[in-house]
Amino acid sequence: MINKTTKTVASWEAHSGKATGFAKLDEEPFPHFAEGWVWLVGAGPGAPGLMSLLCYHAMQNCDVVVYDALVNPDMLRWVRAGAELEYAGKRGGKPSPVQRDISVRLIELAHAGKRVLRLKGGDPFMFGRGGEESQSLAKAGIPFRIVPGISSGIGGLAYAGIPVTHRDTNHAVIFLTGHDATGKMPANVNWQAIATAAPVIVMYMGVKNLGEIAETLMKAGRPADHPVTMVSNASMPNQSVASTILSEAGEFVKNHKPPTPAIVVIGHASDWRELLDWYSPALKDNPIG
Repeated sequence: MINKTTKTVASWEAHSGKATGFAKLDEEPFPHFAEGWVWLVGAGPGAPGLMSLLCYHAMQNCDVVVYDALVNPDMLRWVRAGAELEYAGKRGGKPSPVQRDISVRLIELAHAGKRVLRLKGGDPFMFGRGGEESQSLAKAGIPFRIVPGISSGIGGLAYAGIPVTHRDTNHAVIFLTGHDATGKMPANVNWQAIATAAPVIVMYMGVKNLGEIAETLMKAGRPADHPVTMVSNASMPNQSVASTILSEAGEFVKNHKPPTPAIVVIGHASDWRELLDWYSPALKDNPIG
């Protein structure tokens, strides 16, 4: 039985003055974004509506935004007037700033007394190098705050009707990256263990090396007929979903070239997609998500 709360909307209204809608948030005690601080903030998987309130608050109070390639540019229109925008995107196979230079730049801006918003796609600590950047800030004595974001490996899959866990499918899931710093298949991953450790594998940045990864997983005991689903541009109006099986994954990528960024799901979590595919073309017309 579900307990009904005794708190009503009307009783909340009594404490919020006459403000309505989003204006109510102006009265909330958001944390102070002080000069010389760096906020490492996750912007979510792409849809602007999936950003957090703290993310929006940081946009409205920062002096400079250092943003990644995976941040939806439409979000930047909500940055306060007068704030500077600095692009620091890293994309595989394309000219990109090195990580050390990005960390040094964050430190320089903070030392200059700027309120620095480091805006990252997804979640800063989920293959977002947020750990490396916050480590550099800590060593330099720069105060910082981490604001988690919705990761594409969870929220993005939800937009494709794929529950990352389900009691009838999997009680465990493995998250991993499909390439290392060199762009190749990660060599320091125990693929033998990964192959059979969990019913579902979710791979970030896994399209490029998917054929090699699939072969390695099958040799280690992963069934050749396991479903493989690729969700490109998750949560965005141009989201697309492609499906194959593990034994045909490499050829599928060569022949169809699914767009990136994409999340790759291996396992039967995607079996639910046909029933749960809620993100219809009509809904995609809304750019907020």
